[in-house]
Amino acid sequence: MKNILLDRGQFVIGCNYWASHAGTAMWTTWRPDVVENDFKRLAATGMQVLRVFPLWPDFQPIHLLASCMGEPWEYRFGEEPLPDSEAGRAGVSEAMMSRFAELVRLAEQYDLKLIVSLLAGWMSGRLFVPPALANRNVITDPVAITWQVRFVKYFVKRFQGKKPIIAWEPGNECNCMGRANRAEAWVWSAAVTDAIRAADAGRPVLSGMHSLGMKRDSAWSIQDQAELTDLLTVHPYPLFTPHCGREAINTIRSSLHATAEARLYADVGGKPCLVEEVGTLGPTISSDRVAGDYARAALFSAWAHDCRGFVWWSAFDQNHLEQAPYDWSALERELGLLRADGGVKPVGMEMKKFGRFLTSLPFATLPARLTDAVCILTEGQDQWAAAFGSFILAKQAGVEMEFQDATQPIKPAAAYFLPCLTDANSIPRRRMGQLLERVKAGAVLYLSVDNGLMSAFEEITGLEIQIRRQRAGAAQATMAGNLLLPILGATQYVTRATRATVLGCEADGNPVFTAATYGKGMVYFLSFPMEQELVKAAGTFSGLEAKPYWSIYNTVGAAFASGRAVTKTNPQVGVTEHPLDAHRRVVVMINYSPEAMDFSLALAADWHVETVLRGKLAHGRVKLRANDASVVTIRKTSST
Repeated sequence: MKNILLDRGQFVIGCNYWASHAGTAMWTTWRPDVVENDFKRLAATGMQVLRVFPLWPDFQPIHLLASCMGEPWEYRFGEEPLPDSEAGRAGVSEAMMSRFAELVRLAEQYDLKLIVSLLAGWMSGRLFVPPALANRNVITDPVAITWQVRFVKYFVKRFQGKKPIIAWEPGNECNCMGRANRAEAWVWSAAVTDAIRAADAGRPVLSGMHSLGMKRDSAWSIQDQAELTDLLTVHPYPLFTPHCGREAINTIRSSLHATAEARLYADVGGKPCLVEEVGTLGPTISSDRVAGDYARAALFSAWAHDCRGFVWWSAFDQNHLEQAPYDWSALERELGLLRADGGVKPVGMEMKKFGRFLTSLPFATLPARLTDAVCILTEGQDQWAAAFGSFILAKQAGVEMEFQDATQPIKPAAAYFLPCLTDANSIPRRRMGQLLERVKAGAVLYLSVDNGLMSAFEEITGLEIQIRRQRAGAAQATMAGNLLLPILGATQYVTRATRATVLGCEADGNPVFTAATYGKGMVYFLSFPMEQELVKAAGTFSGLEAKPYWSIYNTVGAAFASGRAVTKTNPQVGVTEHPLDAHRRVVVMINYSPEAMDFSLALAADWHVETVLRGKLAHGRVKLRANDASVVTIRKTSST
């Protein structure tokens, strides 16, 4: 069965929904007239998909009654025995199920699709758990898991025939509901996802998680969630995600955050990834106008990188609500697409415009972008820092990369980036051997080091390490063209070039950036962990204080044939190419800067612009507003 979330190239626009009058109390203060009006307004704003939450203790309101010495005796709805029905045996409230059925009917009436987040036990900073399970770790406790499986099976079975529902997920950020190690997290995830599929094998199961890891000891890992679900999810809030909230929301770091995180999950996990929760987190982060600018660039970026959709948090402002969590946290009150008075914020208007743009395109779906490089992430390092830093630098330099974990088989590519090697266990010997075989056959390898140890160092880099020590102070490297770049990181490698060409060095001539042949390929070596150090600091990718570290990636990119038709030079503009066929491509150009850009569109000699689908292009020059995009099709004029 086709599904708009799973089909490659599809892209949905939506928001996370709680009723405008009540927030998390919508089910106990049920107002179908309000829900209908909400849906009417959201449909008019261009929303296609709503993510909805049957609040767990409302839908499974079980209490545990105890006997002598606290001995567990019977589960009831308060004082009422559980009904002798399928719902009763699952501990599920029939009244709440009827209310959810009404919500589904209203969604169908307004042509809205639903992602159902089943075990809504964690929401906006508050834990919501059925009274009977309140003192248990609901992720690891067998009694809690028993009731969760019963709830999920019954709920999914009850609604599996309803057309508006396009996907299920275990719940919202369930990794916040209880502590667990990796094995315990896998068992819980398997139990719940298996329960969903047992009741409905026809719809995809989304992860619903955020903040997944890649390390061996990551309790909630990208790899495990990819194994157990059909589609991964990211909740990329710059304020909460490490290394992301250091610069303005409308600059390249924040605008690329959702894209980079979703591509990391999808590439490493081997499953599609949806930007399922995204937002600026309110007016203390940016004005409504700037939030709209951010959303515009982030929308085009997610679309161009096959991130499957863009789902805002949330539908309505909630600053009139008095219950927790809204009483607790100012952060949770002003996050809507629509204000309390019903007015649509600039973000909502940008999403509506983007939806209209998609429907105007002469092709049904955007083909996958061309990539030429693989970024390999290794054990011991801050993997997100290395990945995010690499992705931004690559985008600035015009290199299109995908990700993989160092434990996975090496993907075929023209170039490999191995950033920020840390400790002695960074990459298995067998994978390094596979990588070097690809370099020997003609690929390009770039590697940077933190305090990592690697074997066959001289053979690979053409450098001999003389000593290694901690730096006593600041230092600079002189690169080609007398470009001065501060050296980042605490460790200094003093090396001697045995056969490497020195491309950058310290004041005393100590090599910092080098190139050496390796078989038919080339190895570039940088002696400091540029990628992770840049994302750990502020003002490093945009603004007057930013240094052009991306030029290092530009040098590496010039060493291999990309096969792309567009050459870019502006580090604040990202360019992706999407082949429609052998002779036609879609080109997406995104201005990740809050400043307008005017630049020449440099095409290979045998390519020309065919159609301008969005933006201004005149006499070979592209004019981009702040945080805006231009989309064109190009055609190859020769047959060679």
